[in-house]
Amino acid sequence: MINRDPELNFEELWTTFYERYPFFEVRGVDWKKQYDEFRPKVTSETTDDELFDILCKMLEPLNDGHVKLTAKATEDRKKRYFTPEKKPKFWQEFSDREIEQLFDTTAKTLIANGFERPVKTEAWMLHYCRSQEVGYVRILELEDIKKWKLIGALDKITSDFKDLKGFIIDLRNCPGGDDSTAITIIDRFCDRTRTAFHRRTKIGPNDDDLTPLKTWYLEPEGDRQFTGPIAVLICDSVFSGGEAFALAIRELPHVTLIGDHTNGIFSYELEKKLPNGWKYCLSYQKYFSADMVCYEGNGVPADIELFNTKADLVTGVDPLIMRALEVFESADAEKSGQVG
Repeated sequence: MINRDPELNFEELWTTFYERYPFFEVRGVDWKKQYDEFRPKVTSETTDDELFDILCKMLEPLNDGHVKLTAKATEDRKKRYFTPEKKPKFWQEFSDREIEQLFDTTAKTLIANGFERPVKTEAWMLHYCRSQEVGYVRILELEDIKKWKLIGALDKITSDFKDLKGFIIDLRNCPGGDDSTAITIIDRFCDRTRTAFHRRTKIGPNDDDLTPLKTWYLEPEGDRQFTGPIAVLICDSVFSGGEAFALAIRELPHVTLIGDHTNGIFSYELEKKLPNGWKYCLSYQKYFSADMVCYEGNGVPADIELFNTKADLVTGVDPLIMRALEVFESADAEKSGQVG
């Protein structure tokens, strides 16, 4: 039964965020003050469009890409959609078309350094290639893949591990996906059992109304693991499950993160519906690193800060790939010096 009472719908959305959203302090928002400011603007006479605008203004300071509000189209109104997320720097620098050009530049840079062109594997979201001594995989996203296909693709990639001295994992522009998929991939690069990350879920209005800590672990999987130097390429348009991937893989001692920090929205989305039929989402889980640091709002930091720019499309060289190869050369030189 649809109930379009604007006051009822305002109260329900505000209360759900009050009870389930754990990041008001991180986002610098006093949610009770938001109520005091925006509740008086809603009356029984408030129209649907006016209510949508009021809710958007109340949500806007959160700057969280997992906060969304959608009103479906009706006979007298177009569909409306809102998220308070500010545009990531990576998307400010590159249009969708230019992002495609950037990854073409990545492929050209790889080919110029002895790699084949990256090709889609049995798992559609993994594009893989290698040179004589270095592997490269781009992770487009971390969902919509059957586990047996993912395992098949990883088995083929790991069959090359014995020949390699370095491996590049390209997470740039990964929209996210499932934590289990991230762990399944990382386990092929794991040296021993390690803590991946922890998570707690917000279940009430108080700051400490959280579920007990749940912990995920990394475990070596498959016939062979690569435990040599790994460079993980990141930027601020790596979201959600992609960030869980970065959070977990950085626990391995042989990993270097290169690029920009990730976006800073780790949680799955809690999907809800208002009495008037509008749909909305919010973050409701707190992720912590193995040593209990929460990077919400800041993102997983890079070990080596380096940014792609439009100039890379002109030069035809991807500086993050070049920096990764330099990391491997340094590690190889250091290893040779120790042996000598």
